Amino acid sequence: QVQLVESGGGLVQPGGSLRLSCAASGFTFSNYVMAWFRQAPGKEREFVARISWSGGSTYYVDSVKGRFTISRDNSKNTVPLQMNSLKPEDTAVYYCAAARSGTAWTTPAAYDYWGQGTQVAVSS
Repeated sequence: QVQLVESGGGLVQPGGSLRLSCAASGFTFSNYVMAWFRQAPGKEREFVARISWSGGSTYYVDSVKGRFTISRDNSKNTVPLQMNSLKPEDTAVYYCAAARSGTAWTTPAAYDYWGQGTQVAVSS
């Protein structure tokens, strides 16, 4: 049974940090591109970051470049997302996703598996 379980969300003040994590099981993790998306109330799901099978290549949406860092541990089947200098506009439910193949890595339709999400709220 495929599972992606996110954790680490919460309430943080502007300028603060959070570290999300995604634990994967039920599939060959190292064969999948992994990504984080987010969805704010009333908005479409938005691509945040993705990382290649080996972890050697990463890509970020412009709004988080220099603030967020995606990584992966293929020995533990985990995908952390370190989020620094958080802003109120980062408030959203954050989702972990896995894709076996394809090229449209910034679109939700490219991903085969999804987690249930973890809430991040940035507010003073």
